[in-house]
Amino acid sequence: MSEAEDKTAALLAQLWVKNLPIVEERLAVLDRAAAASGGLGEDLRTEAAQAAHKLAGALGMYGYHEGTRIAREIEALLSGERPNLARLGELVAELRGAVFPKG
Repeated sequence: MSEAEDKTAALLAQLWVKNLPIVEERLAVLDRAAAASGGLGEDLRTEAAQAAHKLAGALGMYGYHEGTRIAREIEALLSGERPNLARLGELVAELRGAVFPKG
């Protein structure tokens, strides 16, 4: 890598650490939506769709392309007439795994 690429990578790593609390907040919104027993209210649904949309953009910028794909899928699911909450829960778990891989 060139010096400029190294500096860019270091800056992105710093920004990622700085933005981790926001990423966690958005994932928490998606967790709440997936756990909504008795149906997903319109306010929570809108908030979750917005969180997924923002995550899709941000994760791509940091190189989490699989996370972007999953977040887009979540956003599409939430835009449907009757979102499948079980599937939403699966996707949120996949998204967490893509962003915070264990190992």
